[in-house]
Amino acid sequence: MTAEMKQSGAPTLVEDLLLLLFQPRSGTIAGENTLFYVLAGAVLADLALNEQVTMADRRKVEIVEGHAPSDDLLRSAWDYLSEKPRGVQTALAAIGPELRKPVLGRLIERGDIRQEDRKVLGLFRTTALRDGGNGRRARLLEQVRRVLVDGAEPSVRVAALAALLSGSGTLPQFYRDIPWSTPVIKRAKELEQGNWGAGAAAEAVTRTMTATVVNSVIVTTTVIPRS
Repeated sequence: MTAEMKQSGAPTLVEDLLLLLFQPRSGTIAGENTLFYVLAGAVLADLALNEQVTMADRRKVEIVEGHAPSDDLLRSAWDYLSEKPRGVQTALAAIGPELRKPVLGRLIERGDIRQEDRKVLGLFRTTALRDGGNGRRARLLEQVRRVLVDGAEPSVRVAALAALLSGSGTLPQFYRDIPWSTPVIKRAKELEQGNWGAGAAAEAVTRTMTATVVNSVIVTTTVIPRS
């Protein structure tokens, strides 16, 4: 997987997730210590939502033959899984480490995030990340907020996105926009378990697999101290 990978069409779920995890006030990305597991979870969830992978059993994920994704980044993960069914946590560890750079590159290319060169102490040149100003992050955050705070019925993608965001352990960092309250926590946990509501119409196997992926992310990331 390389930084030169290009997107095809609409943003992938992993792009949306990284854009949400980007914190415009600080120019940082939330949950950097465990980020690659979370991004890999978004890739697997995207493949599941597109019915390009399924569960071989309760522990392993396998491809759906003849349903290879056209997006280069998703295809790389699909090709890895095509070799043989993989345990979800094994897949997270294999897919995740090389995702940050190409996904961030896509967000910069789309104008969602911009890079700003600057000098520290007038001597050392560094690169800072800034909001791209196109409003896409704000729109995504509002969609998630409506589901978690207002109890709105989510679309399939927003349900998966909110579940992954919750599973990443970073949701408390969004307290300015999404209050860290008991109802929000309860709703987030429901989404993690695949309880998306009638509005997020999806096959039961897809919801189950996405929930398995999200909970594998939770298990994996809680072993590593969060930033």
